[in-house]
Amino acid sequence: MIGGSTLTIGGRTAAMHIAGPATRADAGVIVIHPWWGLNADVKAFADRLGEAGFAAVAPDLYGGEVAATIPEAERLSADLNEDLADALVLASVDALGERIGDPAAKIGAIGFSMGGAWALWLPAQRPEVAATVVYYGSIEGPSLTRARVPVLGHFAESDPYESDDGLAAFEQTLRGAGREVTIHRYPGTGHWFAEPSTDAYNAEAAELAFDRTLEFLRRHLSHEG
Repeated sequence: MIGGSTLTIGGRTAAMHIAGPATRADAGVIVIHPWWGLNADVKAFADRLGEAGFAAVAPDLYGGEVAATIPEAERLSADLNEDLADALVLASVDALGERIGDPAAKIGAIGFSMGGAWALWLPAQRPEVAATVVYYGSIEGPSLTRARVPVLGHFAESDPYESDDGLAAFEQTLRGAGREVTIHRYPGTGHWFAEPSTDAYNAEAAELAFDRTLEFLRRHLSHEG
């Protein structure tokens, strides 16, 4: 099943892109978009997860707006109501669980850039979230130490938004909290390297990161995992 659905949060209707097999999936993944919004790149990524057998949901945190330039993305991210976005992300997890139809099913969280903050925050809020994947997005704060789920990170070699020191601190905090963490750096890449609509897109690195993501999700979201 591939298409769209909606949620109503705080009197506001928010869209979700949904993907997955026609039969019931064993596990689900929430995909949280970067500061561009819920664009074709994010929807295509969710669709690929669906083709791989996962139920996938990608919520729209911007109410239908999509940025095509950095200034537009800066405006949309600056104007974002974070409390409403938190509620939408949590409601999307609930919707994903209902769609799977199995209370024992595990859920993974994937966040791109800005969306990485929610992907890292979610496991501290919901016990069914059992694994986190981040693409060139990290945070500091209590969510890193409160959660115990494994983390897979895909980061660029050269990235003005993620310093080497910041990434090292991020990894150290996760390991210090006893969390399993795997960080990959991709040579010759920059921020947004996994997003086909951007100038930074690197097909080889994006495919390698996707393959690693699938292996990670299958390992940690299976009923036996």
